[in-house]
Amino acid sequence: MRKFILFVGLCLSIILFVNTEIFAQGNLISAKETAKIMGDDNVVLVSTRKSSDYAKVHIKDAVNVDLITLYKSGDIKGIMKSPEEISKELGAKGINKDKTIIIYDNGKGINAGRLYWILEYLGCKDVKIIDGHMKAWRTAKKPVTKYPTKIKEVTFTPLLDKKIITTYDYVKSNLNNPKVVIVDVQSKKEYDEGHIDGAINFEYKNIINEEPGTLKSKEEITELLKGAGITPDKEIILYCATSARAGILFMAMTSILDYPNVKVYEGAWNEWKTK
Repeated sequence: MRKFILFVGLCLSIILFVNTEIFAQGNLISAKETAKIMGDDNVVLVSTRKSSDYAKVHIKDAVNVDLITLYKSGDIKGIMKSPEEISKELGAKGINKDKTIIIYDNGKGINAGRLYWILEYLGCKDVKIIDGHMKAWRTAKKPVTKYPTKIKEVTFTPLLDKKIITTYDYVKSNLNNPKVVIVDVQSKKEYDEGHIDGAINFEYKNIINEEPGTLKSKEEITELLKGAGITPDKEIILYCATSARAGILFMAMTSILDYPNVKVYEGAWNEWKTK
């Protein structure tokens, strides 16, 4: 009997391991699974790290999109350029919206989450984030290089998903709407220093394991959001200073948890406080 129990336990462990490797949460993908499809013509690997970091070392075959190149200049920081301008930047990097796009950053999830949301807004069909980012890749001993990837430019034609973006006027008109939850994803300190009236504070870091920078499980994220009053029956509007940190929470809510109505306030707190 004891041997039988041990055998069953071993089988369950193997099944759990296989499921963890193959059936990643939502649009997360493991470093090992990413390595298996490297070189596929239908896959584009994208580093969202700073250009200087990319120049030092990056995942082999990855192109680099430094997010600063996607933002407008001006007093309000972090506002996206026009869809046409961003599409031109992405096309120049060989990024086609009809391919599988796998993105990563240094591990905080901020840059990857921001680009994930931008790509979703532009109509990309299949966007994934490497769970654990660069650290997970290095831990898995997968190939890296310092040499830039050769790029074949493509035409990127956006097909905007306007359901996932919102504006100052829309947020203002819904401040007292009981069916809308406005979520400030900044730190409590930043929130206490100033936030949109009626917004609740849920820091984006809450859904990330501090070590090694992977996302928490679906069950854990569900409980955390439910405890904060952020439930799928409401329309959710996410923001931070520039809405960069909102991206990774947007991905978790829409991809892992299937929240049906999540938007990002693009102007964010930097715009709001100037009005």
